[in-house]
Amino acid sequence: MSKALATQGASIDFVVPYTASHPNISFMRVHGATPLGPIHKNGMGAYDSAGVLKDALHRKLSKNLSTIRDVQARYGEFVEELIADSAPDAIHAHDWLTMEAGMKAKDLTGAPLIVHVHATEFDRSGEHTGNPIVHEIEQQGLLMADRIIAVSRITKNIIVERYNIPADKVEVVHNALDVNELGDYHYDLRTYKYLEHLKQEGFTVVATVTRFTIQKGLVHFMKAAARACERYDKLVFLLAGDGEQRDELLRLSADLGIADKVFFTGFVRGKQWRDAYCVADIFVMSSVSEPFGLTALEAAHHDNALIISKQSGVGEVLHSIFRFDFWDTERLADQLVGIAASPTLKRELTEGVQREYAQLSWDDVAERCLGLYRHLREGAYA
Repeated sequence: MSKALATQGASIDFVVPYTASHPNISFMRVHGATPLGPIHKNGMGAYDSAGVLKDALHRKLSKNLSTIRDVQARYGEFVEELIADSAPDAIHAHDWLTMEAGMKAKDLTGAPLIVHVHATEFDRSGEHTGNPIVHEIEQQGLLMADRIIAVSRITKNIIVERYNIPADKVEVVHNALDVNELGDYHYDLRTYKYLEHLKQEGFTVVATVTRFTIQKGLVHFMKAAARACERYDKLVFLLAGDGEQRDELLRLSADLGIADKVFFTGFVRGKQWRDAYCVADIFVMSSVSEPFGLTALEAAHHDNALIISKQSGVGEVLHSIFRFDFWDTERLADQLVGIAASPTLKRELTEGVQREYAQLSWDDVAERCLGLYRHLREGAYA
């Protein structure tokens, strides 16, 4: 999105909570707010509501950057220092991790604040209430925002119904996929050599690439996998990612009797992340609440047939897919078997979804955002 904004004339100062080199980014200025590495402690528990709550209640913020709240505090300080010399025309804050900094920047400069909601705490906590501290930050950020961008109608409904924000304050702008950014890629057959061997024996590889959190509905996915294996023996499952549910999922695969059919990669990025899509035949997004779901577009680009929960926003822009309620393990099992047993069906789904995602463009998203910036500067929404 930032690249598309820059292409259309925006000058961008992009603040991230880590320090790293960005040799391929020349279209904007990237500022590192802390000296931490980009995958320091793999997110520092930002998606673990219980951990964030415990830390916030029992520990004072420190300069040691040992928790996500420490990082947020330093992030806010950095933004305050950045805008001291040059006030922005617009402030674009993404999710709760940057909302506090965005509100402070608005207060100091008077520039309009756009809050871009990719997920709410209601999404991240899955079937649970979530962290009241994060809810408070989100409530304040949404109230203080001059305009709100939601990545799906699902997300807009949560903002309106759960946070009591006026519907006309919220714009729905779906995400897109920059195929050019993915570039030329040569799949390394050695990464998942055993799975490739199974494919030669007629097995279908079902994959998901995600965080192992309650939000992602992976317990339901695992139960559906077990039911599918009862009906169709040549299925194997690749779970690419990591998170607080990892050990629970490992135990569950054993309890369900499918430990020999489920493969856990651990945290993946770069080549291993792309290889996971390449080895897969079917991609499943089983989320309890998924505001959008960019991984579905990435999987479609890598020739996967898609099965997406009805609680996932990406289903608003893709139609050549199978849908299921996240809790409906029987339906998901039926869909897995149906695609695995029918190469013709898989091909039709794959070809159809590729045509659909190709119509999505970050240029369109950037145009919408720039329109919001201009209207806010002109007072059109006052």
